[in-house]
Amino acid sequence: MSKLKFALVGCGRIAKKHTEVLTELDEVELVSVCDIKEERAKEYGEKLDIPYYTSYDEMLQNEEIDIVNILTPSGLHAKHTIDIVKKYQKHIVCEKPMALKLEDADEMVRVCDENGVRLFVVKQNRYNLPVQKLREALEEGRFGKLVMGTVRVRWSRHQHYYDMDDWRGTWAMDGGVLTNQASHHIDLLEWMMGQPVEVSAQTATRLVDIETEDTGAVIIKFANGALGIIEATTATRPSDLEGSLSVLGEKGAVEIGGFAVNEMKVWQFEDETEGDKEVMDEFKENPPNVYGFGHKRYLEHVVDCIKNNKKALVDGLEGRKSLELINAIYESAETGKTVKLRFEPKKCKLGVDDE
Repeated sequence: MSKLKFALVGCGRIAKKHTEVLTELDEVELVSVCDIKEERAKEYGEKLDIPYYTSYDEMLQNEEIDIVNILTPSGLHAKHTIDIVKKYQKHIVCEKPMALKLEDADEMVRVCDENGVRLFVVKQNRYNLPVQKLREALEEGRFGKLVMGTVRVRWSRHQHYYDMDDWRGTWAMDGGVLTNQASHHIDLLEWMMGQPVEVSAQTATRLVDIETEDTGAVIIKFANGALGIIEATTATRPSDLEGSLSVLGEKGAVEIGGFAVNEMKVWQFEDETEGDKEVMDEFKENPPNVYGFGHKRYLEHVVDCIKNNKKALVDGLEGRKSLELINAIYESAETGKTVKLRFEPKKCKLGVDDE
């Protein structure tokens, strides 16, 4: 099969990571970029010596493209995905979060299925080596009964970060720290701990002038009885402190730290195996910035899925899970009440044997 041809829609902050990875991979070709701000599209177009556009319609009508990476503001992900798939039937790689509203996420999934194209939601931290090792231990049952999972996002975003674009920190287009910066960590927590059934949350805006929160604290109850804690803030000063994940069980505990969930901090189990002693040294890859190393592995996975018709680790339905939890978190924060994420029948007689 020939090289898969990628194009970018949106040349903002995250585009740098995508262009770096796509120009490194052997089996792909980055053929074009697009942004409504011509100077942004031009910068990447001239740097990479590829055509650039201010209209994705014009780009898709003129270039041969297999996959479109949606890197626009979060509030536009659904609109752009649905429009491009309906008109041009292209595979989609969508940055997090896939949408802001659940009904938009559902429509994205429906339209992609209807048009026979693949939808991939970028959750690159699942490919961090320590995270993969933790997942392996969970699947092997080494934790026994799960007790608690915790994620901490202690990052720094000053006012100038939000002032770079008028959509940042707005309800309509972005959301706050829980939707934006912590969405990867929330995905990891849910991937490790399972189905959440209840959530309680408090949020605050402490240090910047934005519509949404810069700080949040969340308690989750999972279907297996374990508890979860989310601590997220962009009000750490003066700089990023950590992006971490820990899982505690009856037979062991693991903590992954660093500032991008990339550095194994604790790896301890009652039933110690021969390889455990090397884990602390082998699974440590702290990157130069909070984006980490996972984008390359993630996009390699996308290529493999399309070329070999494999199941995606994070397709639209999987990407929707953390979005539902994030929506429940905000519902709890706004109402001051515990929000249930799963209907529990009380009177239904289906499957009940009265005898």
